[in-house]
Amino acid sequence: MSDIPLHRLYHHYSELPLSLRVLYTASLIILGFGYIFALIYLFHAHAGRDGNPNTLSYRDIVLTYRGSGQGSRLESALRGPMSTMLPRDEIIPLIKWVQEGASRDGYEKEFKQVLDKRCMACHDGSNPHLVNLTGYDNLKKVTEKDTGTNIFTLVRVSHIHLFGFTFIFFVMGTIFSHAYMRPVWLKAAIVATPFICVVLDVSAWYITKLYAWFAWVVMISGGIMGMCFAFMWVVSMYQMWFSRPPSQVIEREGGHIRIIE
Repeated sequence: MSDIPLHRLYHHYSELPLSLRVLYTASLIILGFGYIFALIYLFHAHAGRDGNPNTLSYRDIVLTYRGSGQGSRLESALRGPMSTMLPRDEIIPLIKWVQEGASRDGYEKEFKQVLDKRCMACHDGSNPHLVNLTGYDNLKKVTEKDTGTNIFTLVRVSHIHLFGFTFIFFVMGTIFSHAYMRPVWLKAAIVATPFICVVLDVSAWYITKLYAWFAWVVMISGGIMGMCFAFMWVVSMYQMWFSRPPSQVIEREGGHIRIIE
């Protein structure tokens, strides 16, 4: 397989100008940090919906997109990811109020002050990715039956993910394209796989609302996407700065590699 000739337009990292390798390295570092923070946010946003805040489970994904079909979204949040944001002696009466119908009178007399103190710092409507809990009318929407993330929210988040991940993996794939790897079809598959996973991931959000087991597609596609990102990141960094150029590249350069600026 190593005897396959190099494409005439292929350039290994060792053949690139130093400034371009520095640009690639800086991009990889920033994208790496960004991906790590995205994973942290993903865990914080979804973990704990099943009652266990220490793990991100299949049940958490089902509850996120399909809902429990029983308790309200507010109750699910108070029992799950938001359970550490309020003292227990405030959560229990709040859940009871929700279960009893979430009356406007109870909100005005007892719970408005609690919510303003504990929740408005994040849920004041300024962040479109978080539920707006300003006023009784907005709060009432999340005290109804939990049917998971609504379609409009999924559409809004979908276009952000589709555009964002396309940009990220275009940059990653472009940098990784300079890596020397055989067989070539495997290299091409690693470049293409994240784009396929993005489509499967986003599509599965909607289908999970109908068929709960599609939550596995969300988890598996997200996991494979992350592994492809990590593989391309490590291989690119290693071949760019630490490994010896492949023999075919050295031979093409007449037996030596020069850093040309």
